Amino acid sequence: MILALTLAVLASDTPAAPGQVGGSGLAIRSAKILTCAREGAGVVDRGVLLVRDGKIEAIERARDLEIPADYELVDVGDKWLMPGIIDLHCHAGAIESLFINDLNDVVYLTNPGLRAWTGTKPGNPRLLTGLQAGVTTVLVIPGSGSSIGGWGVLLKTGHDRYEEMLLRNPGSMKIAQWGNPESWGPGVAKTFETYAIRDAFTRGLAYARRWHAFEEGSGEEPEFDPQWEIFRHLLEKDTQASVHTQVYQVVLKTITQIKGEFGVDVYIDHGSIGAWRAGGIAQEMGVPAILGPRNADTPARGFINWGQLDTEGFKGIAAGYQEMGLELIGFNTDSPVIPQQELPVQATIAARLGFDDSEMQAVRGLTIVPAIAAGIDDRVGSLEVGKDADVLVISGHPADPRSWVQRVWQDGEVVYDSETERRRW
Repeated sequence: MILALTLAVLASDTPAAPGQVGGSGLAIRSAKILTCAREGAGVVDRGVLLVRDGKIEAIERARDLEIPADYELVDVGDKWLMPGIIDLHCHAGAIESLFINDLNDVVYLTNPGLRAWTGTKPGNPRLLTGLQAGVTTVLVIPGSGSSIGGWGVLLKTGHDRYEEMLLRNPGSMKIAQWGNPESWGPGVAKTFETYAIRDAFTRGLAYARRWHAFEEGSGEEPEFDPQWEIFRHLLEKDTQASVHTQVYQVVLKTITQIKGEFGVDVYIDHGSIGAWRAGGIAQEMGVPAILGPRNADTPARGFINWGQLDTEGFKGIAAGYQEMGLELIGFNTDSPVIPQQELPVQATIAARLGFDDSEMQAVRGLTIVPAIAAGIDDRVGSLEVGKDADVLVISGHPADPRSWVQRVWQDGEVVYDSETERRRW
């Protein structure tokens, strides 16, 4: 009996050999690793990725890296590795029906105090379905029924508890700069919407500056007002404004007003109906575009009149921004308007309609570009040393609709494996 217990203790202290389950780290060997780093080729052929304590420890060619003896080895053969996919326009974090949307509380035209995180639901089936397509991070935001809908929240989709899911709160301040808020109250149009947004920004940033002065020791303590708290985060640049904006004139106002006039970091959501013509000034002012789910300007007379377009015929929106010189172009779904799992298809359609993917722009538009836009590229969006180990095993190019996700790790833990489960619920 004593001998048996002694042997058991000795066995438990013996490091696991590579390839055995239970190692102190993880090594994933793959035919191709899409690192999706912002600079460089973004690809490692015949590589190995090491994970320890939920973080990426190393990425090298297999011939150049010695796998530690106590690491579990997973060889995925001819499958590819890539970072988890990011969607910065998601309404599917809480609701389960298109007809029940508690994120459109439109008592006022601007509602910066509302918070989307209070309605999020861990284990939401819509998010778990998206996870099977590789969507590991989402920005859950209020709807576009008002010009300022409130706080969004950045969540990881593969975990079971809110505290584990939380990536950043606030994730953004959601703005809808035309295209839905005009149905508010007695009916408003672009001029009044712009006025209301400017008024809210003027008051909110004044509140934030009073708090900043107090914290710096040069002013009195202001009275706390939850309506304006989001502006403290915008002033300190630890969150951004995400703007439902479309049509050239409106997108131009988004760039010049929010980034130019107020100096707040902002990115374009949707950006359709001729808005690609603002791509040049967006590049000059450092404003990314996260496009979708409308991917083309169509020859319909209604759209031509609505957007005051000067061309007739199909025009790929992402290709249009690219032609105007904008570099940071990503994709979104507006889920559940377009199902969360169809996010890679947005990149597919963009490439089909002329978006240049010769330097992995389509793949980066699903990963590192939205991470940069949301200010979370220090943790997610690419496979680089020190970042969260949110890793997909995929059968081929992520913008090829024939590709499928075999396995997903989030923070180094397997959260989806197609060989054992097609559904997580």
